[in-house]
Amino acid sequence: MTSSEHPDGVRLQKVLSQAGVASRRAAEDLIVAGRVEVDGEVVTELGRRVDPDNAIIHVDGTRVNLRDDLIYLALNKPKGVHSTMSDDRGRPCVGDYLRGRYEETPGVVHVGRLDENTEGLLLLTNDGDLGHRLMHPSYRVLKTYLAEVDGLVPRGLGKELRKGWELPDGIVKVDQFRVKDMHSGKSLVELVIHEGKKHIVRRLLKDTGHPVLKLVRTAVGDVQLGNQRVGSIRRLTKTEVGALYRNVEL
Repeated sequence: MTSSEHPDGVRLQKVLSQAGVASRRAAEDLIVAGRVEVDGEVVTELGRRVDPDNAIIHVDGTRVNLRDDLIYLALNKPKGVHSTMSDDRGRPCVGDYLRGRYEETPGVVHVGRLDENTEGLLLLTNDGDLGHRLMHPSYRVLKTYLAEVDGLVPRGLGKELRKGWELPDGIVKVDQFRVKDMHSGKSLVELVIHEGKKHIVRRLLKDTGHPVLKLVRTAVGDVQLGNQRVGSIRRLTKTEVGALYRNVEL
């Protein structure tokens, strides 16, 4: 018996079906095709039984979430809302958006922060392992921002930012930068950055001479804000959760 095999467990194709990966018949096809890994081992036998509470299963390299007590949420945080689960001064906070739907789910917290005046995508989960890795700088999870800034951004600024821009607390590099529009003395820029320092986007752009007028985070890793309504909260899809696992090597 291999380390990933549990004779008293559940058949692998049933586990995949219950996790919403595919129908049981389609799951059998995935297994036979060698597209399923259990605890790092490719499994091709249909009779394999696994422990769904402890097994780590990947399909086509993407981890499958087997636990139904874990939730993954995306909030389009409005401006003026604080990135806290409660506020003793009665100010609007992220926790307000869980009330009536998710407030009784234990352990749900926001992953990282957006400052009060920044809008956009904020993830929430009670999956501690995933949340920790998404915030840890060693995994270099990319965050995408759309910023309206003061002034017309000069040609070549993106190249300088990708090369590295020196701030008082160290050199900061953006992963991608592009100007999307310029008009009426303002510029609309999109930048992708893995740095997690406090207020890093605002501080960086201000230091270049283009202070931020409006800032929206539009993506974390492979999860996109898309056309999600401001102030709305939604569950991530299984594909999105799998992508986040992949982003942090889980």
